[in-house]
Amino acid sequence: MKTAYDIIKKPVITEASMAGIAENKYVFEVMMSANKVEIKKAVEEIFGVQVASVNTVKLPAKNKRMGIHVGKTTAKKKAIVTLKEGSKPIEIFEGMI
Repeated sequence: MKTAYDIIKKPVITEASMAGIAENKYVFEVMMSANKVEIKKAVEEIFGVQVASVNTVKLPAKNKRMGIHVGKTTAKKKAIVTLKEGSKPIEIFEGMI
């Protein structure tokens, strides 16, 4: 059975994701098989916040080369989590802005 810590892998720290914090939007890398309901429950359980909506994006694997060696990066899934108006902010993003 999947736990909340299995579903949410890590936060995504980029300029675009940091700009979304002003609008209560946080970005996480999640399990490929996780659906929106599981992601919502996991974020609420781990961080103790109220989630308004979840949007997901699947990022395909990319071809990469190192000299003559050819390989692929891993495919990823991102979740953009929007918090409700009265909800507290997520602490791990506090000092990043």
